[in-house]
Amino acid sequence: MTDLSKLPVTVITGFLGSGKTTLISQLMQNPGGKRLAVMVNEFGDVGVDGEILKSCAIPDCPAENIVELANGCICCTVADDFIPTIEALMALEPRPDHILIETSGLALPKPLLKAFDWPDIRSRITVDGVIALADAEAVAAGRFAPDVARVDAQRLADDSLDHETPLSEVFEDQIACADIVLLTKPDLAGPEGVAKARAVIAAEAPRPLPVIEVAEGVVDARVILGIEAAAEDDMDARPSHHDEAHDHDHDDFESIVVEIPELDSPATLVAAIERLANEQNILRVKGYASVRGKPMRLLVQAVGARVRHQFDRPWKSDEPRAGRLVVIAEHDDIRPEAIAAVLGAVPAPAAE
Repeated sequence: MTDLSKLPVTVITGFLGSGKTTLISQLMQNPGGKRLAVMVNEFGDVGVDGEILKSCAIPDCPAENIVELANGCICCTVADDFIPTIEALMALEPRPDHILIETSGLALPKPLLKAFDWPDIRSRITVDGVIALADAEAVAAGRFAPDVARVDAQRLADDSLDHETPLSEVFEDQIACADIVLLTKPDLAGPEGVAKARAVIAAEAPRPLPVIEVAEGVVDARVILGIEAAAEDDMDARPSHHDEAHDHDHDDFESIVVEIPELDSPATLVAAIERLANEQNILRVKGYASVRGKPMRLLVQAVGARVRHQFDRPWKSDEPRAGRLVVIAEHDDIRPEAIAAVLGAVPAPAAE
């Protein structure tokens, strides 16, 4: 059984037009008693999917629980966009029971699963399951996407996309990573088309997969939520055409803690973090600092060279006014002495 302390996430993948937004709208209306939060990453229709879903918001999935990422395919912008957003959803009050992630139609699902090994979140979240939507008529015809021209336009519009993958390979990766396949628009495909699509999916799947015909996104939430697949621990069973190109096991990331001296101003720390990102490829910095003459603690969150900071609370009378930062990077880029030199800091014991 999945560790109940971990927040379950369902990844919903499939090409543009396969019915992902329709499915999520239905789940929002019929969540099976779960309080949902939703992350949307459909780059090709910026603003559209998020607004559609917000218009469907109900008490179990209010509008503030629906977040849209419009900076490109999240399998290619994990550090910049995915990690901070998933952390924000986990911090919602009241806490969601389940998070749904609608990927871009061009997203490769396996690199996204590997992001769940990120040090900040791997102990707090689990991939409950990967649901792949496949348009029955398009699969039967060998197009895979219902509107190839729109998918091509989406690819051209996304500057962050770093894989020029044929649609057939993206489809194969989506099926190979899935726990359940939803075969959408079966009425348009007809019985022969559905049978052919099922045969294509069976041939591409690396293991037997449940294939469910779904019209208008209507499926019982109990069928696709609560799978408890723990997909982040099951990567070898989910082969990808891009295993080498996107290979990031959790051991590839490392974090250290550094203690920093009191600052003259927040700008000093911002400049140092920007330098770390640009010169040493540091991915994340988070923690707090003391600013001389200020009674409040400075909270710091950085993704790459983008730094956010704010005074969050007064220093307590019984705590030292000392700064402490967690610094995260890929294993080869963690050089404690060089990082400490830029921050004017002293490395502390490694972060857990």
